Formats: sequence, C-alpha cells, structure tokens
Amino acid sequence: MPVRFDHADHVQTVVAHASAAANSPVAASWRRCLTLHGLSPEEARVPWRLTEGEFRQARSRSSDLIEEARGEIDRLFATVGKAGCCLLLTDENGIALERRGAAGDDRDFRGVGLWSGTVWSEASVGTNGIGTALADERAVLILRDQHFLSQNTRLSCTTAPIRDHTGRIAAAIDISTCRDDANEMTMSILSQAVRDAAARIEAGLFRRAFSAARILLVPVEGRASPALLAVDRDDLVLGATR
Repeated sequence: MPVRFDHADHVQTVVAHASAAANSPVAASWRRCLTLHGLSPEEARVPWRLTEGEFRQARSRSSDLIEEARGEIDRLFATVGKAGCCLLLTDENGIALERRGAAGDDRDFRGVGLWSGTVWSEASVGTNGIGTALADERAVLILRDQHFLSQNTRLSCTTAPIRDHTGRIAAAIDISTCRDDANEMTMSILSQAVRDAAARIEAGLFRRAFSAARILLVPVEGRASPALLAVDRDDLVLGATR
C-alpha cells in the first residue's frame, strides 16, 4: 500500500506544477490521464477487454497489418522472448491484436493485462508504452514509475508507432517486461529493436498499398532506413513515406 500511495502522491505533485507538462512528455501524459480521462493513479483497474465478437472485428479491420507484421513479430520475439519479455501488436486504438510471450511468463503478463483483446490506450490504463506512443505519435520508453497507475510500476515498456501508406498512425508494436533487473540501458537497446521492426512493417505496408507501382528508395541523412517513393510508369509520384 505505501508504494501505491507514494507513487500517487508523486504523480499529483508533478502534475500540479504548471510547467511540468511542457518540460516532460511523461508529465504531459500524466496530466492527460488526470484531466482528460478522469483517472486516479491509486485506483485499481485493468485494461478494458473486448468481447470475442469485438476482438474478431478488430482483427478483421487490421487483417493486412497482422499479415504484414506477423513475421516481423516472430523474428523479434525469437530474439527477446527468453529474456522475460512480452510482445504486443496493437491497432491505432491500442487494442492488442497479436501477442507473443513465453509460457513461463504468461501468468505475470495475464495478471497485468498484457494479453490479446485488451485495450492499452491512455484512457484505459493511463500512461503506458502503447497508449502514450499512440497519443504522442512517437516512439517512447516508459520505465516502471513513469507509468500513471501505481499498480503498473512493475512494468517497463518500449513502444514504436506504425504508420500506414498515408502517414497516419495505424498500429503500435511494444516490448514489455516485469523483470526487476530491466534497466534503462537494456530497455534502450530494446527500444531500437522495436523502432527498426516498426520501420520494416511500415515499409511492407507501403509496398502492399502500392503493389502496382515502382518503389524508389531515397537515402535520408541521419536515418538507417531509406524513405520510399511509389511512382507510376510515367514517373508520377503516387505516394511517399513520412
């Protein structure tokens, strides 16, 4: 109990400072959770869970995404799965469409709601890797007590959003762990792996959307992956990655 209320007091104190949200993305997320979503850090809540029918509909709407991302998720899990990590692929609403986890860790992850069919938006469970990455439209790393809810301070999460061929946020890919020895350096390495996986999934979605066009690779200074242009037979640009 003391841990829960100590964390809750810390959240309330930080949010009370007018400049905190401007100086810290985490504080900005905490403020959204309190003022926009009406959440309290000390409350006990689990992620919203979809019904079987709702989950099938969500997967059907994202069938191309799931098909494109499945191989990438499997490869990523083969690398980090034995380290006590769980992988989630969500849609743009934070609905967990695909999950990968070792059987020995299932009890812990199911207990905190890291499971298929749950909703990891900020409105559902406050500041977390998935919800905050989708809200901020950027890759994030949320370590333990950076989570909004006190009950989620065991988690460390790194998440990258995935954009569709129009540049809009379509999904997110997340690695989470409950390990006590997960430090910032380790999670930063996993963060790069997540961002690389998201970039490859984005490229696959782009090629799928413009399957009849020629795809040109354009080097971008400071980025490992090139930008993509889709052009027709007359060299008219049909689409471009962000």
